[in-house]
Amino acid sequence: MSIKTTFSIRDLEHLSGIKAHTIRIWERRYHLFEPIRSDTNIRSYDQKNLQKLLNVVFLLDKGYKISKIAELSENDLYKITRELQINSDQPSQAMDNFKLSMLGFDRVLFDQTYFQLLEKNSFRDVFLKTFFPLLEEIGMLWLSKTITPAHEHFITNLIRQKLLIQTEKAQQLPKLHEQTFALFLPLNEIHELGLMFLHYELLVKGYNSIYLGQSVPMENLKDLQDIFDSITFVSYFTVEPALEFIPEYLKEFSDSILSPANEELHLLGRNAQEFSQDNSFPNILIHKNIENFLNTLN
Repeated sequence: MSIKTTFSIRDLEHLSGIKAHTIRIWERRYHLFEPIRSDTNIRSYDQKNLQKLLNVVFLLDKGYKISKIAELSENDLYKITRELQINSDQPSQAMDNFKLSMLGFDRVLFDQTYFQLLEKNSFRDVFLKTFFPLLEEIGMLWLSKTITPAHEHFITNLIRQKLLIQTEKAQQLPKLHEQTFALFLPLNEIHELGLMFLHYELLVKGYNSIYLGQSVPMENLKDLQDIFDSITFVSYFTVEPALEFIPEYLKEFSDSILSPANEELHLLGRNAQEFSQDNSFPNILIHKNIENFLNTLN
């Protein structure tokens, strides 16, 4: 698979949030960017141009005027941006750095940005305010073909590593509650970072959390019921089951897993949100987001 090293103006728009029309104006009026021109005069932009655009956007957010930014030399633009970034708590700047690390497969930049965030924020805030929005944006970038699956895998695996490290620490904390949670993904569902974070949060709050992971057959969940007196099940429906099969899945889950033991299933994820729940499943609760679910525990 070829890795993208140059970007179209539409790619710049998707990555920066600045309209292509505006980028063209900045290019013509202020000579901010130096596009690469093909033999047929089609323009593309390298990573240096992308970095500059993200720095320009950062300074605009700080109150600088585009005319003043355009007067800065390359070195001054970089220097001023970095000085402001050091004292910045803006998640948007960290998002830009993470995107740049993804595009350049730059683990060092990822780690520097992550540890800088962690100096001023809890891991919970880093995940909810930066990683989670970043993952949502990456999904859109992938759909628009601005990035390749290789980019997505690179950044999600780095996030997974940080989450695993924090989870291992949380496993050493004392248990404060008797309630047991079993976290799983249905068959063929592999998007697990949200569920992994819930596992971490439950451990931090002192619950007994059992993480089963990806693609778990429904009948296997009965094995836990043979051991624990009461279990609260939690799952993410991101792409599986497909929307048309969710009612059938939930009916089977309710009838075979929940009702006999009078237990609950809590659902999150895109497909769960799009499913219109009726009153036929009172023991199945759908949450808008992670924080909504966590608030039910307080």
